[in-house]
Amino acid sequence: MIKPTIPANEEERLKALQSFHILDTLAEDEYDAITRIAADICDTPMALVSLVDEQRQWFKSHFGIDATETPRDLAFCAHAINDPDNLLVVPDAKADERFSDNPLVIGGPKVQFYAGAPLNTKDGFSIGTLCVIDTKPREQFTTKQYEALRFLANQVMAQLELRRQNYLQLVTNKELQAKNDQLKHFTYRMAHDMKTPLHGITSLVGFMKEDYLHLLKNTEIPEWLDTIEERIYYMESMIRGITQYIKITNAEVCFEKFAPQKKIELIAKEVDAANKIKIVFDNFGTEINHSLPGFEQIFRNLLQNSLKFCEDPINVWIGFKEDQDFYQFTFEDNGEGIPEKYWHKVFVMFETLHKSGPKDTGIGLATSKSIVERLGGVITLGHRPNGDKGVYFHFTLLKENLFT
Repeated sequence: MIKPTIPANEEERLKALQSFHILDTLAEDEYDAITRIAADICDTPMALVSLVDEQRQWFKSHFGIDATETPRDLAFCAHAINDPDNLLVVPDAKADERFSDNPLVIGGPKVQFYAGAPLNTKDGFSIGTLCVIDTKPREQFTTKQYEALRFLANQVMAQLELRRQNYLQLVTNKELQAKNDQLKHFTYRMAHDMKTPLHGITSLVGFMKEDYLHLLKNTEIPEWLDTIEERIYYMESMIRGITQYIKITNAEVCFEKFAPQKKIELIAKEVDAANKIKIVFDNFGTEINHSLPGFEQIFRNLLQNSLKFCEDPINVWIGFKEDQDFYQFTFEDNGEGIPEKYWHKVFVMFETLHKSGPKDTGIGLATSKSIVERLGGVITLGHRPNGDKGVYFHFTLLKENLFT
């Protein structure tokens, strides 16, 4: 018996094998199906998906044989991986000096015929084989069988590559979740730590106005105090907006049935205590099944924008329709509108078109866009269909049966 030689790239080859995270895993139908097909096409009683690590060959799939691994020194496949470009075909193991006295030949499964197609990674490392085995010598291994075994080996590698990508995606998702958890913790801590001094400053400004305003008459100080209060209001709005953005964009998506018109009416009462907004609904006679927190936040942001940037009377028109895949909404108001040259900026975080006053933080529409996209939809800004002044938003929400 001649022991298999160690490939020159052994260290890199073993790293490539480990990258699939497959050694010692449970059987899987995808691989078992391939070994069954290989045995049938090649007319052999045994077929294996064999992976060669440092000390052994381990079988991800073993058709017609009970063993799950053998020592590497005895492995036919350990010879096969030394020639990644070609199949190793052994017509009669007893007549081959490499295998004639191999324990797998003279005992055990009594291997007499062997054909193994190397499993090659995209980087050219041979990590094992798809092989077929017979207990009697074979005088002929046809070209059709040769090509079929090579093709099936490629299918094994396709399964392995898919497995590796899924594993990497899982690791990436876990890392992102950990980062998101850290970001949420940091945001909430920052919000708490910043609110305390801001409340202190607000109280101090109030005391100064109440107790010392008579001393500050005919000075610029009252105006400065008003500016400080405006800046504090802006900072508090910014903190609330960031906190809400982190919360709503990281929340688990859950679906429930609700009547969208009733929910929008409740949101309007919440954000518009003075009842300045008049809403006209179009085609809202149905329930939908979707993410209620996401839906509420989108319309809360849109209505708050109308309240901020429209003069009385504030009129809003909200339309609804659905097709096989999406719920579709339109939102119009009679405000000043947004010049088309700025449309690309309105959904960008912290971008604002109004530079005076503390009204706009540039977070609301960015939050709405993030929610819509997380729910499988798209939000766009355009001209009102009737040509009147004001904003016109259109957005879609992917239906539950298509949501993944």
